[in-house]
Amino acid sequence: MSLEQIKSAVVAGKYDNDFSIMYRSVNDARSRYIEAVDAFGQIFGDREDLRFFSAPGRTEVGGNHTDHQHGCVLAGSVDLDVIAVVAKNNDGIVRIKSKGYDMDVIDLNDLETNEKEFGRASALIRGMCAIFKAEGHEIGGFDAYTTSNVLKGSGLSSSAAFEVLVGVIINNLFNNGVVNAVEIAKYAQRSENVYFGKPCGLMDQMASSVGGFTAIDFNDPSKPVIEKVNFDLSAHNHSLCIVNTGGNHADLTGDYAAITEEMRDISNALGKDFLRDVSKEDFYSNIAQLREKCGDRAVLRAIHFFDDNERAVKEKEVLKNNDFEEFLNLICESGCSSYRFLQNVFSVNAPTEQGLSLALALTERFLGERGACRVHGGGFAGTIQAFVPDDMLDNYRNMIEDVFGEGNCYVLNIRPVGGYALSEK
Repeated sequence: MSLEQIKSAVVAGKYDNDFSIMYRSVNDARSRYIEAVDAFGQIFGDREDLRFFSAPGRTEVGGNHTDHQHGCVLAGSVDLDVIAVVAKNNDGIVRIKSKGYDMDVIDLNDLETNEKEFGRASALIRGMCAIFKAEGHEIGGFDAYTTSNVLKGSGLSSSAAFEVLVGVIINNLFNNGVVNAVEIAKYAQRSENVYFGKPCGLMDQMASSVGGFTAIDFNDPSKPVIEKVNFDLSAHNHSLCIVNTGGNHADLTGDYAAITEEMRDISNALGKDFLRDVSKEDFYSNIAQLREKCGDRAVLRAIHFFDDNERAVKEKEVLKNNDFEEFLNLICESGCSSYRFLQNVFSVNAPTEQGLSLALALTERFLGERGACRVHGGGFAGTIQAFVPDDMLDNYRNMIEDVFGEGNCYVLNIRPVGGYALSEK
């Protein structure tokens, strides 16, 4: 479709079915996509084969710091996403102009890794193209304009959403959609590891690509077991809130690394590489020796792993059984474990800065016996996650933003689809 044709289709409601699946407001989605079409036209001119694509951000729901120990997690895609207006070209060039950034230009004849490109979006694009080609799939040139409302620094993983988006574009433009969502997520992780220079895990990409609630078992990281759980959060009259408490992420690398190192100290002391390979019974029968050799905090963090790893599986099962009250109980238990045992709600290097602790305390007081809350993502600073009853939502947002600033409570839903090629209905 040309620029005017695709805009007319949006206005006429021909994408409303997809919009209603992905977003809270169809009208807002219409405006956003039309704005993106206009931006594409200003940059690339009119085309005859324009298409829409989307990939969502993600939230970690269960299994806090369990993935790097080959454990289980429960994640969910959210209704914030990166969208793209795309058309093929015959140049053998990929051009992606993202709102607010310079255009990235990738020559498909040059798909080698380049350390000078580490940390840049162009590296992710080059990596996705290279991996699709290496796996025997077709690639080709295209022009795209992208815009994102996935909040940077919020733990919602805007980089994974971008990687998945590029994969969905290549898959649908050149491969008739034959590559499944799990494989696209694996390609995205490889792109980030090899081409972008970041040794990330697979949870972010998998949650974005698969969509909905996604349970992942990393017992064999090369072959993670993926299970999509269909559960409609809105049907239970609750909303997912991500509260940005601010905080300084600049000096937290050591805090994050210490969790992995201390868990590894425990597993190594018991003759294993990862805590997932340690039996709970062996761990508890050797507590005296472990605390002497590894320290008390390492022992407490291992306790968190064993419990939260089991809890992530329970969360999956109760969602499958539509037991929302027990799900909320498990979320609260996870949050308590992260606070007491994992100890990732503030940095010991900045003990006076405890925005997460304050946000959790205020949320627990406000919700009383209803809803649930926990630390979100890696912790130490940044965001908390709260499941808030809809009849309390406005007052909760007002209360929390009075403390942490207007616009710092993001009200989200779990989106049932992951990386997505939109079509007219």
